[in-house]
Amino acid sequence: MRQPPPGAEVAGGYATITNPTDAADRLIGASAPFAKSTEIHEMSMVDGMMRMQPVAGGLEIPAGGTVELAPGGYHVMFLELLDQPQAGDTVDVTLEFEHSGSITVPMSVAPIGAQKPAMDMGSGHHMGHGQ
Repeated sequence: MRQPPPGAEVAGGYATITNPTDAADRLIGASAPFAKSTEIHEMSMVDGMMRMQPVAGGLEIPAGGTVELAPGGYHVMFLELLDQPQAGDTVDVTLEFEHSGSITVPMSVAPIGAQKPAMDMGSGHHMGHGQ
């Protein structure tokens, strides 16, 4: 995730999620101690304007596939921030999957305006049934 600007009430989280199983799963939610609530969002172009909206029904992670949560696309939206994570921090984020259940992962906090999020969480996160 990127460090939110001072006074911000929202922030975005990014990761690469790999499903090594032979069955599709869905990312249906998330939680973090620094946010009152979270939503899984997607950015898309509608009538020439970039729009952000919650993903209805969760985000499918295909069997044997990978889905990237990245700026300008799918992401975890942290709402009503209770704390302001700072660049260099690592925060725990719990991802909730339809079949794999809850998986808590560390998420690095990049500086405000970073072009790419830190890679701690993304590259190594694999989900699986029973984890």
